[in-house]
Amino acid sequence: MKLLEKTSRIYLLASLFIYLAVGIAFYWIISFMIYDEVESRLVVERRDFETYIHSNNTWVNNSYFVENKIEVVPAKEMQDETAFTDTLIYNRYEDSMDPFRQLTFYTLIAGSPYRVVIRKSIVESYKLIEAISAAMITFLALLMIGMFVFQRSLSGKLWRPFYDSLAKIKDFDWTKNKKLELTASEISEFNELNEVMLKMSSKMQHDYKSLREFTENASHEIQTPLALINARVEQFIQSKDLSEGQTHWIEEIYHAARRMSRLNQGLLLLAKIENQQFTEQEEMDLAALILLRLKDFEDIILHKNLTVRTEQTGKFIKMISPALADILVTNLLSNAIKHNFPDGQLTVTAGKDFFIISNSGNALKAAPDRLFERFKKESNGAESLGLGLAIVKQICDNYDLQIDYQHVDSMHSIRVFA
Repeated sequence: MKLLEKTSRIYLLASLFIYLAVGIAFYWIISFMIYDEVESRLVVERRDFETYIHSNNTWVNNSYFVENKIEVVPAKEMQDETAFTDTLIYNRYEDSMDPFRQLTFYTLIAGSPYRVVIRKSIVESYKLIEAISAAMITFLALLMIGMFVFQRSLSGKLWRPFYDSLAKIKDFDWTKNKKLELTASEISEFNELNEVMLKMSSKMQHDYKSLREFTENASHEIQTPLALINARVEQFIQSKDLSEGQTHWIEEIYHAARRMSRLNQGLLLLAKIENQQFTEQEEMDLAALILLRLKDFEDIILHKNLTVRTEQTGKFIKMISPALADILVTNLLSNAIKHNFPDGQLTVTAGKDFFIISNSGNALKAAPDRLFERFKKESNGAESLGLGLAIVKQICDNYDLQIDYQHVDSMHSIRVFA
C-alpha cells in the first residue's frame, strides 16, 4: 500500500470518528436546548395557571390552555412533587402517537388538592432536530468529502517530487557511467533525501568501478604467472634428465598450478556475477539450450557408458545473459555426468518454465541444504573445486530462478524453474 493511500485512509477514518463524535454531541446539545426551552414554557404555563386559580379560586376549561393539553384531576392528598416527563398522545387526525413533554404538580383549588398535568407538544421540536441533524450530516459529509479530495490532491502535488525521484532511482543503472540526476524540490526533506541518494549512487558507481577494475586486473595478473608456471613445468616434465621422484613432484606442482588457475577463474566469475557485470541479456530458451549442450558431452557419456533419456514438453523462455545461461546449463550437466556411476543413468526433462537433470550416484555425504554453498563438494578429487553449484545458485538468484535438489531411489535430481 502506498504512503499516500495509507495516510488518506487514516485521515478518512479519523474524520469519520471525529464527525460522528461531533454529530452525537451536537444532537444532544440541540436536544437539551429544545427540552430546556419547552420546560421553560411549561413553567410559564404553570405560573399562568396558578395565577388564574388564585384569581378565580376555581377551574373551568379555558381555551387559553387548550394548546397545552392541561389536565386537572382531584387528588387524595396534597403532595409537594414536581416532575417533567415524556409521554405519547394519540393524534386522531393523523392516526399517530405524538410525543409530548409534560409538567406534573399539585395545587389547591377551592381548598381541595388537585393533580395538574400541563402538556406541550414537541413534534415540531423533533422535526426541528431532524432538520438540523439532516443539515448537519449533509454539511459534514460534504465537508469531509471536500477535505478528503483536497487532501489527496494537495498530497499528490506535495509528494510528486518524491515519486519523480523514486522513478529515476528505479531506472538508475550503477553499472553505467551516467550519473543519477534528481530534480530539486521546494521541500527541504525531499532535497535532503535527494542529496543522500546522490551521494549513495556516486559511491555505488565508484565501488562498482573499483571492484570491476580489481577483478579484471586480478584475473590478468594472476593468470599470467600461473600460465608461465604451467609452461615451465610442462617443459620440466618433458625433460629426460629428471629422476622419478623429481618428475612426481613437478607433476604435483603442475596439478596444483592448474587447480589454482581454475579456482581463480571460478572465484572471479562469482564476483562478476554478484556485481552484475554481465549486462547483455536476451531471451533464451533454456529447455532447448540444455538439450543442445548435452551433445557436447557425448564423448564423456560414451566413455562412462551412460544411458541418456531426454524429454522436452515446452519452452523455458528467460531473459538472461547468454554467457551465464551457457555456464548454468554446462555446470549442471557436467556435475551430473561427473558424479554418475559407470553404466549409470542420466535423464534430462525440459518443459514450460522448468528443466530437471537427474543422474544416478552415491548418496550425499553432506546435508542437501548445503549443496549449493561454496567449496562444498562430494568428490575428493583434485579436479573438484566445489564452486560449480555455487555458481549455478548465484546465476539463479540473479535472474529470479528457483533451484532445488531431490534424492529419490538413488537418483539425484536438480530442478531449475521460474
